[in-house]
Amino acid sequence: MKYNIIKQEGAAKRACLETVHGTVQTPVFMNVGTVGAIKGAVSTADLEEIGTQIELSNTYHLHVRTGDRLIRQFGGLHKFMSWNRPILTDSGGFQVFSLAGLRKIKEEGVYFQSHIDGRKIFMGPEESMQIQSNLASTIAMAFDECAPSRAERDYVQASVERTTRWLYRCQKEMQRLNRLDDTINKEQLLFGINQGAVFDDIRIDHAKRISGLELDGYAIGGLAVGETHEEMYHVIEQVVPHLPKEKPTYLMGVGTPANILEAVERGVDFFDCVYPSRNGRHGHLYTAHGKINLFNAKFELDERPIEEGCGCPACRRYSRAYIRHLLKAKEMLAMRLCVTHNLYFYNKLMSEIRDALDKGCFAAYKREKLAGFASGES
Repeated sequence: MKYNIIKQEGAAKRACLETVHGTVQTPVFMNVGTVGAIKGAVSTADLEEIGTQIELSNTYHLHVRTGDRLIRQFGGLHKFMSWNRPILTDSGGFQVFSLAGLRKIKEEGVYFQSHIDGRKIFMGPEESMQIQSNLASTIAMAFDECAPSRAERDYVQASVERTTRWLYRCQKEMQRLNRLDDTINKEQLLFGINQGAVFDDIRIDHAKRISGLELDGYAIGGLAVGETHEEMYHVIEQVVPHLPKEKPTYLMGVGTPANILEAVERGVDFFDCVYPSRNGRHGHLYTAHGKINLFNAKFELDERPIEEGCGCPACRRYSRAYIRHLLKAKEMLAMRLCVTHNLYFYNKLMSEIRDALDKGCFAAYKREKLAGFASGES
């Protein structure tokens, strides 16, 4: 791995990350394909067309559905889904801990029931690394506990201590796996995850401790799970200065276009979120003037594209009226067009952010974009 910072504007970073599966220009939004595909019938060919640099898939979901061993037989997730650019796999920690009624946390790991068929499963740091090694993703995430943002301080402190111990085990297991002769991707990277809910001192102490492990990148987890936007921005401001600047910084599960602009300004350069695909499947579409809902009757005779001047496949060819008709008729093509537009919007937003940083005018660009999102014009 090679991570080069090209330019900076305040805390904002413009960088590139060279990996075994290609180079990622940052800041970057990772398009979320949980089970190896974007929900909404969007193919890997579509992702290439709309400028996707890196795709994110999920360890837990691939493990309990298709099975990571089967995917390994196909040569890893890249070959299985026909995608030749970088992939990041989430460790499964967030999904496991969202199954509050189906799991039990122990020092060795987590015992839980599959939400698919109810079978009993154990996942710990070693198991998560082994599954991700079988998937052969470009970047593997460490196994952690995502404690609720409003959890009691004593619980959060104990959770972070255990997450730290798990991180040591993840690092040791990945080093072992990458030395094996039959490992598919011996250059698999490991990102650690900062936790601590909304407690500044716990967050900062944890950031300092994990920074000494010389990992390939560092994520901020446990946000966008109940706290306010202001609290989230505050946590980012507290944590980022204590993470290695010369490594990628990833804000997990965030967020809206405005969230991304604010986080870039605070030093984050990797993002992922289900918003563009989830909203798209329900006819909620992003534009430079905020979101529009195509189910609204005012779009019934609207001959314009979703957004004037947009270069996505949907906007180049179809009208709002036609896509609204497809949504009302429950045609799958509606989801495909809407999700494709939203992902294109996010990818283009990141491209514009990189361009603004290159030109040294990110602050002005941010002000202009936020004003546009708030205008509500359509």
